[in-house]
Amino acid sequence: MIAICPNPYRDANLDYTRRAMRMITEEGIECTICPVFAEDGEDILPHDLNYSTVEELGDDCTLLIVIGGDGTILSVVRSLHGRSVPVLGVNLGTKGFMTALEAEDFEYIRSAVRGDYRLSERMMLDIAIERGGKVIYTDQALNDAVIHGYGECINITAYCSDDRMIAYSGDGVIVATPTGSTGYSMSAGGPIVEPEAEGFILTPICAHAIGAKPFVVGAQKQISVTTEKLHTRRAYLSVDGNPVLDLSSGDRMIIRRSEHRTLMARVREKSFFETAYEKL
Repeated sequence: MIAICPNPYRDANLDYTRRAMRMITEEGIECTICPVFAEDGEDILPHDLNYSTVEELGDDCTLLIVIGGDGTILSVVRSLHGRSVPVLGVNLGTKGFMTALEAEDFEYIRSAVRGDYRLSERMMLDIAIERGGKVIYTDQALNDAVIHGYGECINITAYCSDDRMIAYSGDGVIVATPTGSTGYSMSAGGPIVEPEAEGFILTPICAHAIGAKPFVVGAQKQISVTTEKLHTRRAYLSVDGNPVLDLSSGDRMIIRRSEHRTLMARVREKSFFETAYEKL
């Protein structure tokens, strides 16, 4: 069984979804539709189709075709909760670094439906927030974990294992995977890293320190970031673009390489570097 995960705000009237459905059913394969970002706008979904959710998918699901953009893929991966189902992205968004296909390449879906694709394994992050020595929150990320102030500068201290890396005042900090290096981290001045690489990218956000530069750290290490002396200032944790937790002074974010990986399906012999050159 194959699931189609459209963003209805990108795929108007689910026209691309309907095309994908025809390709899948012509191969004699069952399919289901799992819309993304439609929870608060049910009227945007056509009423002549049946819908499910990613969370409801069983072990018989062999492929997820995500129609939208990078944000749509991140939402779908987040809904998988660590399950290893290949994801094929079709870009109807803007940059679409994570997607394998553009709208004009839609016919390549036939190849993917027949199993003609290779898998690109992507490192993920395990995230924990400690407060007063106790873990109060855990999460996973494909792209990044971000600590950000609510419009005010905050004090950040970051460590690699037990070694202090950097301390500064600024808007916050991004800890990204190689997949996430082309997202917020790149916009904040971080390096672009080949997405199948292994490592952490720590990128300061608008630091008030000339020496506060990005670091690339081996994936076998542990990264920890502490919010220092917030007092009346406020900060929050965002995971893959989703604000998930308000932070307090002295909270410690701990990041390790996750045992889980995201599997991205690739159906065209187009390198990441060629894609990056074209999109940038």
